[in-house]
Parts: sequence; structure tokens; C-alpha cells
Amino acid sequence: MQLFHTLRELRAFLDSRSDQRVGFVPTMGNLHAGHCQLVTLAKSHADLVVVSIFVNPLQFGANEDFGSYPRTLESDCEKLQSVGADVVFAPAVEEIYPDFDGRDLHQQIVIQPPPLADDLCGASRPGHFAGVATVVAKLFNMVKPQVAVFGKKDYQQLMVIRALVRQLNFDIEIIAGDTVREPSGLAMSSRNGYLTAAEKSQASQLQQQLLSMKNALLGGRRDYAELCEQASLQLKQQGWQVDYVEIRRQHALTLPNAQTRDWVILAAARLGKTRLIDNCEVSM
Repeated sequence: MQLFHTLRELRAFLDSRSDQRVGFVPTMGNLHAGHCQLVTLAKSHADLVVVSIFVNPLQFGANEDFGSYPRTLESDCEKLQSVGADVVFAPAVEEIYPDFDGRDLHQQIVIQPPPLADDLCGASRPGHFAGVATVVAKLFNMVKPQVAVFGKKDYQQLMVIRALVRQLNFDIEIIAGDTVREPSGLAMSSRNGYLTAAEKSQASQLQQQLLSMKNALLGGRRDYAELCEQASLQLKQQGWQVDYVEIRRQHALTLPNAQTRDWVILAAARLGKTRLIDNCEVSM
């Protein structure tokens, strides 16, 4: 497995393998089994798999955890080597944002994502998905993959990336990887490490609410607002600070109507100091 920190090194290597189909998995590091499954999925669709590890400052808000986000490159590389990644690209901020002056970003050209990015997580994290779209577009230009893999746990992000590829005419196939969960049902996340032992044992309550809503939909309930309100209230009674619980159409994240038969239930809530997201697809 090759480890590169500069675009020049990466491009020289990829140019020497220009006859191979390149798969790409972008990450922010602090990897877990969910990331490893995305790499395995990418390997099934490509000859060579590149994994980026970059904590992107452009997608963090002023009061978010950019400074404290775990940087675990050595252990990340060990995990990636064990699942057969071919290349790890771990650039410095200056490599991704050439006008970074050591303290402040001067990235004036930013990708404006579609309106769906202003809803759900975007409503409480203004500018987040513009930061995601911008860095992903940059990484696509650097790696030039034929296929890229993103996890369904960040469902709204997946929809933003699909729109990015479609509207900017990237010739890249986007593949969605299923959410990997702890034995309790908690969706694996790099931020799960912020949870205390007591909070981690409680965190599966989020998925339990989503599954309860799924059963209600399959059972014929269509009072969407009431279902969301009930789930939100139950989470609050269990000690959660709820950002949102919503039912949307799977492929557009718009509000469902009487003809909808493919839903996604999405939730974001804070347990202690840790913000967790999860979702559940439902189809009839």
C-alpha cells in the first residue's frame, strides 16, 4: 500500500497505472469497520482503490469539533492495509486549499449545492454541505476515479454528492454502501468515540425509534408529521436533544405524498455532547 501526502506524488503514481479502473473512498480518518466495508465495496468495482484521509476545515462550523476531531493516520493506514487499499492520500490543508495561509482559508470558489443541502442537517449546519461539495469536487479532480463509494449513514450527503456528479457532469459512478452497525444497532461513526460508556449503551435508542416508525409505515400509517412528533418526543423524554426526525422520499428527500412508496426516515439528535445521525429506508 502506498501513502502519499502531495498531489504531485499521487498523480505520478496514478499516471503510471492509467490502464486501471480507479475506485475512490473519501474519508476524514479515524476509521472504523464501516469505512473498511466501503473500501471492500470499492475493490469489487475497481482495479485500484484510493482512500483519502483529510479533515476538511471548510465543512466545519465555527463552534464545531474541527480542532478536536481525531487524527489517527497510523492506525487508519493499518486498517486500510488489512482490507487491501492500494493508495492512501493524506494531504495537508495547503495541498487541498492552495491559498491557505497557515491560519485562514481563502477559498473563494465554493460549490453551491442544491436546495436539499439547506434542509435537515443543513438547516442547523449552514455552509456544511457547500464545504462537503467543494472538497469532494476537488478530490474528484485530483484522484480522477471511475467509481466512488459513499456510505448511506450520511444519507443527505450521499444525495448531495449524486447531485454534484450529475449537475457538474463528472464521469464517475457513485455507489452507496450500507450502514454498518454496532451489535446494539448503533450506526458506526467516527464520533461515537465521544460517547461515554453510559451514553453508548443508550445510543441505540435512536435506531429503535426509526425502526418503530418503519413498522408504522409498513402497517399503513401515513400521518407523517404525527409519527415524527411522537418519535421526537420519546427521544426527548429519554434525554436526547433532538435536531430533527423527518420522513422523506428516498430519491429526492422531498416531503412524501399519497403516492409515495419509498421513504427514508432521517434523524439527528444530540446525546450529551455528541451529535448522532441515522436513517432507515422503507419500501413497499
